Amino acid sequence: MKGFIFDLDGTIYLGERAIPGAAEAVNTLLRRGDRVVFLSNKPIATRRSYVQKLNQLGIPAEESNVIHASMVTARLLKERLKPHEQVLVIGERPIREELREHGVKLTYWPDQARYVLLSWDRDLTYEKLNRAYQAWRHGAELIASNPDRTCPVEGGELPDTAALIGAMEALTGERIRLVAGKPSLFMAQAALEVLKLSAADCWMVGDRLETDIRMAVEAGMRAALVLTGVSTRSMVEGCSHPPDRILDSVAQVVEL
Repeated sequence: MKGFIFDLDGTIYLGERAIPGAAEAVNTLLRRGDRVVFLSNKPIATRRSYVQKLNQLGIPAEESNVIHASMVTARLLKERLKPHEQVLVIGERPIREELREHGVKLTYWPDQARYVLLSWDRDLTYEKLNRAYQAWRHGAELIASNPDRTCPVEGGELPDTAALIGAMEALTGERIRLVAGKPSLFMAQAALEVLKLSAADCWMVGDRLETDIRMAVEAGMRAALVLTGVSTRSMVEGCSHPPDRILDSVAQVVEL
């Protein structure tokens, strides 16, 4: 039995379109008895919406085997926060809802924040950036949901959370060291808990060297890079954490 951890954007689908052969490959793995988990850094959607989308694309999924950065971020903050402490969030509704579901208290006011959570926000404004900065000046610690520079979509890529991380690091002169999403081991551990397998028995299948593949290598998993998203074959040369395999697409995952 093997475990397969699939990234979503750029690996299973692009926008609303499934990568050709993705549904057939995942269903083949399940029929032969392998275990599957879907792992996404994208914090602007709920796990429920991921399940619905995957099912519509012909890929069996339940909330129990869909893990995203918002959930792992919420768990991490819940563990670290004291009962009276609050979080100022720069991000969209889905990650706020996930935090509330985990009992994390949110605040609008910079002087009340123990942490500032930086996440993908397509309505980012100067006012939001300033509130995050003022909270840091009042002693709040900075944390990010995910480090992705871009999100792959049909026809190109969109700016992701790294745009906000870069802005805050430039403002504060400090590196943001606490990141919940891939390549962090927080995400790897969450996936392994669901699969109930050792890292050595699992393949991470993703399109990004700096997140998907790096996480797999550092967690002791095997790694397969697909060429349907962000990273290219030429980028692997000289990479400090190269994949075990390079696949044209997820359709070839049945060969692993």
